[in-house]
Amino acid sequence: MPRSQAAEIMDDPGQSEADFDAALADLARINRMTFATTPLLRFLDRVAPDHHREHPGEALSVLDVGAGGGDALRAMAEWGARRGVALDLWGLDRSPWAERHAMAQATPARWVTADLFDLPAERRFDVVVCGLFAHHLDDATLVRFLRWLPAHAARRWLILDLHRHAIPWAAVWAGTRLLRMHPMVCHDGPVSIARGFDRADWQRLIAEAGIDATPRWVLPFRWAVEGPGGA
Repeated sequence: MPRSQAAEIMDDPGQSEADFDAALADLARINRMTFATTPLLRFLDRVAPDHHREHPGEALSVLDVGAGGGDALRAMAEWGARRGVALDLWGLDRSPWAERHAMAQATPARWVTADLFDLPAERRFDVVVCGLFAHHLDDATLVRFLRWLPAHAARRWLILDLHRHAIPWAAVWAGTRLLRMHPMVCHDGPVSIARGFDRADWQRLIAEAGIDATPRWVLPFRWAVEGPGGA
């Protein structure tokens, strides 16, 4: 089954702030239930020690692209507090409502409200991460994004996104309705799965981008795609 090109309601700037806010809250619930940040925090467990060994006393700067409501940033902040790791957290999202929602949730991060491709070429971070955002991009834009990542990450970068498969599609379709989630989430959840990826997609896209990256399948029905920064 090829990647779906169906539109997600959340990508429509004509949606109201109240609907967007409610959808972000429900998406955070889904992320908690599916342990969405577990691979992200394991990634930081690997990356942070090398950074602090090479740059003692210097905070690890992390940019979250497509940060949405900031739940991944809050999880990273909690991880840093538990580990005693200093972090300089940044969120990037083109929706101004995303920043307002994240700040209302006391997200301990600085924010950039912009299209990711408008970020100045010289603006770099130690680590760039991207959770459940890549499937919003068509193939051509995703190839451009894959080239963008090592240009803006000095050390490592990580994409976490959905595996396109009938099992998660059915689970999300049923679960969002049983839990009476916002209509935007009920619509966009299954569409997101259909816009997701399989291994062949990632191998093709990485080859087209001409970058060094490795896709790994992670639970539950997710892909982790990681590569080195352009140090």
